[in-house]
Amino acid sequence: MTNNDVKKRSRELIDQFCAGNDEAFSKLYDMYVNVLFNYGIKLTQDRELLYDCIHDIFVKVYNKRNEQNAINNIGSYLVISLKNRLLDEFRRQTFMTEESAESYAYRSAAEDVECDYLHSEREQLFAQKVSHLMGHLTRRQRQAITLYYLEERKYDEICQIMNMNYHSVRNLMHRSMVRLREAAM
Repeated sequence: MTNNDVKKRSRELIDQFCAGNDEAFSKLYDMYVNVLFNYGIKLTQDRELLYDCIHDIFVKVYNKRNEQNAINNIGSYLVISLKNRLLDEFRRQTFMTEESAESYAYRSAAEDVECDYLHSEREQLFAQKVSHLMGHLTRRQRQAITLYYLEERKYDEICQIMNMNYHSVRNLMHRSMVRLREAAM
């Protein structure tokens, strides 16, 4: 059956269904249930949820039988409805919890304090390591590294500040990085 044939057959079934023919609704269901399932399984592996959402969509279509004549492409309508229904369920499952809001707020606040403490401890340890490594450099090397990495200056600016030519600054930075790597090992 070509795509045009499917659309034509769907349109006929919708018209019959809107006229009160429940058998036409059953045929519409049979025609699209596998298409919807194949689409939905790409969005979720929860087959039970998927079957429930497909069922809900068809119940909605059945209950709004009088409005169905306005739908030009029932296949697209059903697929979009399934996607929206699944997204609603995902949102609902995400925001539903068995815990009270107060216990969550307390747990979150406690976790924030712990995270802040761990973060500050990590930063302090990092600063100590950097200080130790910088101690292995000469005064000029420390100055070049500080200007380039901490003050984020360009090589041209570093040349002017340190009163050196461009190639000398590049060589100084290279030797500094080699020395830092050796000290770090």
